[in-house]
Amino acid sequence: MQMFSMEKKNKQKFKKPRTLTYADALKEALTQEMARNKRVLAYGIGLPDHKAIFDTTNGLLEKFGPERVFDTPISEDAMTGFGVGAAMNGFIPVHHHIRVDFLLLAMNQLANIASTVSYGSSGKLGAPLVIRAVIGRGWGQGFQHSKSMQSVFAHIPGLKVVMPTTARDAKGLLISAMRDGNPVLVLEHRWLYWQTGEVPAESYEVPIGPGQILRKGKDITIVATSWMNVEAAQAADILARRGISVEIVDVRSLAPLDDTVIIRSVKKTGHCIVADLDWVDYGVSAEIATRVYEKCFGQLKAPVERIGFAHTPCPTVRS
Repeated sequence: MQMFSMEKKNKQKFKKPRTLTYADALKEALTQEMARNKRVLAYGIGLPDHKAIFDTTNGLLEKFGPERVFDTPISEDAMTGFGVGAAMNGFIPVHHHIRVDFLLLAMNQLANIASTVSYGSSGKLGAPLVIRAVIGRGWGQGFQHSKSMQSVFAHIPGLKVVMPTTARDAKGLLISAMRDGNPVLVLEHRWLYWQTGEVPAESYEVPIGPGQILRKGKDITIVATSWMNVEAAQAADILARRGISVEIVDVRSLAPLDDTVIIRSVKKTGHCIVADLDWVDYGVSAEIATRVYEKCFGQLKAPVERIGFAHTPCPTVRS
């Protein structure tokens, strides 16, 4: 299933665009950057496993060897600390956390060490650690395997947080993260891995910070994160049949958050819905809504609406 096309339509006949799954785009980013830069390491629980973390790491061990691609013990805190130390000593570790829920076990490494290294050394040192973490719920998974918690991590100064939605951005943002020089958390929704999209073959960067317009409209702005962009697109199709034109803004970077695209869109439409794949209370949706009120108050025709999770653990049974 292809969600969005970022290419302009043209009546002339051109070569068929190159299409990859979200998972293959991530794997291509790792492969190309590891080939370009021998300081890049890939490690994590289950990384060389036959499931290859949703098919995003298969083939890396055979191509780059066990010194650069390796499995780890089940110790999130220690293994994140290893990555911080390696990053401070010239490497660019890409640590694969299969579930974001258990990244909480490494909060000391993230909030007290990795994110403060540059600040504490007046920029003389850095910790260019990249962490890939899976968010979202799958079949049979309960409240310990269903969180997103992007607002928790985006709240930490010095830690960058991105949430790519499209296959093109998955590749480009991961490459940007590996070249950024700061600790970057890449949050990947498990339902996106098999979505497809147009992805350039060459290595490229997608800037960390700005959002993008996935669908142009004039009546209402939906500001969405990650999988909620897919839900927003489905809602936009339904509303289009009722004569309502929806503009979708993909917030692919939470920290830093360049709200230029969001503000420009809301000033045009006068209506705003923020759809975030996380708890509504004290969340990303509240931050975005606040910025809209601060910068678009005079242009708003109605209050900002927020869509997200209820303030409760994820339900695991129908009752």
